[in-house]
Amino acid sequence: MNADPRMEGTPLIEPSSTDNPLHEPIVEAIRTVYDPEIPVNIYDLGLVYTIRIDEGGDVLVKMTLTAPGCPVAGEMPGWIQNAVEPVPGVKSCEVELVWEPQWGMDMMSDEARLELGFM
Repeated sequence: MNADPRMEGTPLIEPSSTDNPLHEPIVEAIRTVYDPEIPVNIYDLGLVYTIRIDEGGDVLVKMTLTAPGCPVAGEMPGWIQNAVEPVPGVKSCEVELVWEPQWGMDMMSDEARLELGFM
């Protein structure tokens, strides 16, 4: 029997550092990055899973793509890094692509669903 290494009750998505004062400015910076195939920013699409900010201003963004074969898979992490690093107080930004949990349309914000005509 193959046991799932995740413990029951462990969140699939690591919580973001929402209590850090840099969180909102970083979210706004990420909202300037768009998936070139969909006219909605990647934050509202639900592609950004975690924004972890340490006390020194180092930022780790964990994100996914709408599909593993996404044509901009190699470029999008750099776009996010370029958007986040200029935010005052940010020392560095690392972007990690993750595939679990798999992205689904239910991860989109209401604004994104409305924009795409799903509401």
